[in-house]
Amino acid sequence: MNIRSLTRGDGVVIGAAVLLLIASFLDIYSFDGAPDSADIPSLWGSGPVVLGVVLAGVIGAALIVVARAMPQPKKVVGLDLGQFGIAFTVFAAWSALGNIFDPAGAFDGEGGVIDEFGAGLGLILALIATLVMAAAAVATPLLPALKGALIPAARPAAPQPYGGQPQGGYGYPGAQQQPYGGQPGQPGQPGQPGQPFGGQPQPGPAQPQPQAPQQAQAQAQPAGDFSPFWFAVPVPRPLFAEDGSPTPIAELAPGTWYLAVEQRGANLVAQTQDGRRGVLQDTSGIQRG
Repeated sequence: MNIRSLTRGDGVVIGAAVLLLIASFLDIYSFDGAPDSADIPSLWGSGPVVLGVVLAGVIGAALIVVARAMPQPKKVVGLDLGQFGIAFTVFAAWSALGNIFDPAGAFDGEGGVIDEFGAGLGLILALIATLVMAAAAVATPLLPALKGALIPAARPAAPQPYGGQPQGGYGYPGAQQQPYGGQPGQPGQPGQPGQPFGGQPQPGPAQPQPQAPQQAQAQAQPAGDFSPFWFAVPVPRPLFAEDGSPTPIAELAPGTWYLAVEQRGANLVAQTQDGRRGVLQDTSGIQRG
């Protein structure tokens, strides 16, 4: 499981689930003029509310988060876990709405008792939490603002294999002085230049002239060839098999760095952390490391 694949919409679902748990410990009923010493039960005192609102909402949020964090979506009777989670959250919101309108349920006592009977703070907060949860679960795949990564992708800790090569191989002065400037012995041995070159007093000034075209060639070579690089995707994207199969072999998640090892036209051949390789067809908006 990769928590970096969670989206902002998943964060809203998690926050709503926490609010629902808090609301479950508050009063389920309210009575006008009830004394402070009145022992009013919480949402846990009603079986239908616990099963239809609290547990349904928490289970739905858990299914959505687990489905998003898994590298391969799990299916039950042909449906993804995330789809089951969305259904649970919508059902929880619907149940909470029904309990708001009729908090007493089948108890329709006569004599004016029900006139002073209403929904408590816990039930009201549960309705708000489940409505927000269901709205975020349904809207996350549709709204780009909710599709963004909940945890921003961190920059690669050690980009030496790709970001450091041009500097060390072409721009780093020490690497150039060894093959060219190190032979005459100029860096630290001023008495040895005359031994290999006899009486030539100008080995130092003449060396920068051949270095310039060689350095230019070295810098021009990487521009024409593909160089592997790290990248991250802004939203979850499928990774297809290299043989052209239409079935995805993996899903690239936001917040995780992947290695691009080859370029095929507008597509990239990417490698996951577990060594699987596939073709990324949608490369728009990727972040290079």
